[in-house]
Amino acid sequence: MPGSPADPPPSGATLAISEAGGATVLRFAGTLDSVASGTLWLRATRAAAGKPAVVLDLAQLAGCDTTGAALLAELAESDGAEIRAAGPQVQALLDRVQAIGPAPPPPAPPALTWREVLRGGLVAALGGVAFLGETLVALVRLPARARQFRRADLLRTADQAGVQAVPLIVLLGTLMGLILAFQSLVPMQRFGADIFVANLVAISLIRELGPLLAAVILAGRTGSAFAAEIGTMKVNQEIDALATMDIDPVTMLVLPRMLAAMLVMPALTVLLEMSGLLGMTLVMVGAGYPPVTVANQVAQWVQPADFFGGLSKAVVFGAVVAGIGCRAGLATGNGPRAVGLSATSAVVGGIVATIVLDGLFAVVFYRLGI
Repeated sequence: MPGSPADPPPSGATLAISEAGGATVLRFAGTLDSVASGTLWLRATRAAAGKPAVVLDLAQLAGCDTTGAALLAELAESDGAEIRAAGPQVQALLDRVQAIGPAPPPPAPPALTWREVLRGGLVAALGGVAFLGETLVALVRLPARARQFRRADLLRTADQAGVQAVPLIVLLGTLMGLILAFQSLVPMQRFGADIFVANLVAISLIRELGPLLAAVILAGRTGSAFAAEIGTMKVNQEIDALATMDIDPVTMLVLPRMLAAMLVMPALTVLLEMSGLLGMTLVMVGAGYPPVTVANQVAQWVQPADFFGGLSKAVVFGAVVAGIGCRAGLATGNGPRAVGLSATSAVVGGIVATIVLDGLFAVVFYRLGI
């Protein structure tokens, strides 16, 4: 079978491919440097792939560099490959490349054992307890360190966590009220109990969903912002600079943020509940009930204990979410991904802690008969 035309790259190396005696012959000529190897690599490897016999004719190859030797070594790894008439310089470089061999695959990461998982959980729990202790100590010593407590940070954080979250709170609360009322109205109409949709949605929002959804929004918006802001300061060694100047980072950075979150959470919770009740009222009015009837149902079934119980949960949720965000920021490591990992840890930890605490509150309220 006649050989295919040579493909001369800018370096002058050529490759001719032919068939002889049932074998694929790759005939190289010129100087196989890095430029020529990059041009001929794909064509040569495709010609040798899956062939029962490959012959590398190097009689006309004047020389090569390490890239060309790597190409020849890869072609020589084919089953039944044969190298013919390689010059001394080419053969010596090819032997050195073949002696190195392919890089070993990276070792597989060791599987986590239950002991390592338990140890990691204990370390995280001890870190949380230590942070809680530092926060309580800073709170007790606050009168002596009043100058380190920045009231401007308190107001700025309250604006960021509270005022700027109002549009999202109103939108989410209205949608939740609409969805809960509509999904409850459909099955209750079958039993003629559709008027009790107002009771169901109102109690659900005021006792559970209002504080819980407000805490989730706080964790997503504000907890991550706390972790990113303090984490950036940690990476830039600003936290170390505060400690060098005998300024307590917990007093200066953590306490204003936790206090701001505790102050705005009840307001956000009430706003979300009112928005949810508005959305529920729209559905009930569409079903034929006047607003005064809906308001009477809500006032008759919702007790003050439900409202104040929800507000107490909101205060605790705000403190926990802000504390987890600040702790994630203070625990930020080094590297370009550290701040992002801290923000993610703050969001996940805040949401999980909020749900766990909500379950504990449900048990406590049940035992207390609230």
